[in-house]
Amino acid sequence: MTKIAVAKGDGIGPEIMDATLQIFEAAHVPLEYSFVDMGKWVFDKGFSNGMTTEAQQTIESLGILFKGPMETPKGKGVKSINVTARKTWNTYANKRTFQTLHGVDTVFSKAGIPIDVTIVRENIEDTYGGVEHMLTHDVALSRRFITRPGSMQVIRYAFEMARKKQARRITCGHKANIMKITDGLFLEVFYEVAKEYPELKADDVIVDDLCMKLVTRPDKFDVVVLTNLQGDIVSDLCAGLVGGLGFAPSANIGDHICIFEAVHGTAPDIAGKNIANPTALILSGIGMLQHLGLLESAVMIENALLYTLESGAHTGDFGDKTIRSFNTTEFAAAIISNFGKKPEHNPKPELSDIPGTCTIYKLAENEMMESAGSVEKIVGVDMFMQSNVQPEELAKKCLRHAGVKFKLISISNRGTQVWPTGSRYTNLVNQYNARFESIDGENLNQQDVIGLYVSLSGDFKICSLELLNAWGGKKAYSLAQGQ
Repeated sequence: MTKIAVAKGDGIGPEIMDATLQIFEAAHVPLEYSFVDMGKWVFDKGFSNGMTTEAQQTIESLGILFKGPMETPKGKGVKSINVTARKTWNTYANKRTFQTLHGVDTVFSKAGIPIDVTIVRENIEDTYGGVEHMLTHDVALSRRFITRPGSMQVIRYAFEMARKKQARRITCGHKANIMKITDGLFLEVFYEVAKEYPELKADDVIVDDLCMKLVTRPDKFDVVVLTNLQGDIVSDLCAGLVGGLGFAPSANIGDHICIFEAVHGTAPDIAGKNIANPTALILSGIGMLQHLGLLESAVMIENALLYTLESGAHTGDFGDKTIRSFNTTEFAAAIISNFGKKPEHNPKPELSDIPGTCTIYKLAENEMMESAGSVEKIVGVDMFMQSNVQPEELAKKCLRHAGVKFKLISISNRGTQVWPTGSRYTNLVNQYNARFESIDGENLNQQDVIGLYVSLSGDFKICSLELLNAWGGKKAYSLAQGQ
């Protein structure tokens, strides 16, 4: 028996989790459950991260969490329990598989266009770091973290998964044409890893073009890997292609802990009515069984689910409205009654279990991920300052503070250059970026930057600053629009 942690969740979570576990019990899946306290009701008891200390310890000791949808209280300044769980345990790869399900009618199923797309979303970084500040009363800042080690983790997982899946194509979705440093780094790592998998066709698509192509010819894609925010949006788009979030399973994969969950919400409007669709959680559970090597049970349950859908059985949110819909319990019972049957379309081949147990690591300290760097050089600084004067007046004041080590290169507002050249038609807000670079490219130190900061602070409120770095002689910062 393999022991896993189970959190039933909020809203419809307990109903769909009970239905899924009933299916597992009827299939004699060799699992033992340790139920843990997580979700909105735990927030309400005063646990700011949405889980009890005992729940965290149990999950970290078992390595597998199977969870229902959870709600984060609104207006209380607390972070999402779903995001917190993924980030706390470094489940860096969010795998979501979207397949045509016969019995779930969509535009594409009616057109005879099969869909089998796997989205791999980076799960830790990007704007989901949630590091935000108000720089002025009018200007908010969100920091976007894209790291080489973090990108390497998720991209290597995507390639390994694509190889095991025998995929024909792996695509990197990105916005490196605009975010040249952050998405540019993600894309660079993608092609570094691609060299190790010559049997896979690796290519990239700008994310807006990717969305257009997904809704016109989704059958052209196989595995797609994206950064966090873009992957979140694109994965929900793909859910719409196959019938909605009720058919979207999710696996959050880490080196030590993995989380399997449905991606839809808690649906409080139907909670307690026993009418929710458990398919997404069942599919997520099937993915968990596959991950644990319990392939015999996974195949039997998946074939029974597919057969049930093909037969026309459905809950109230989909299917033929002229046929009576099943409630949650009845739908689970229908799947159980179809054990041993195979669907006409896309039956899953019988597989033998792969014996194994979860390897639980007792970590003594946090792992530091750092790649080898080249020679570092500070070549300037961006000073973000609050001001409501015109660019020319701002420049005159800044030039007085440049001293003998700095030269004022440009002034931008919301990323658009407004000095030394610009346009009167550029609207301004009360926060500028004054870019100072070293004279003749000389190396600077942090004391030089602090000296400039102190001097400028006599005239301006400095909201924040960023060092302008160069590694191996290559500038590591972007230009302003128009610079």
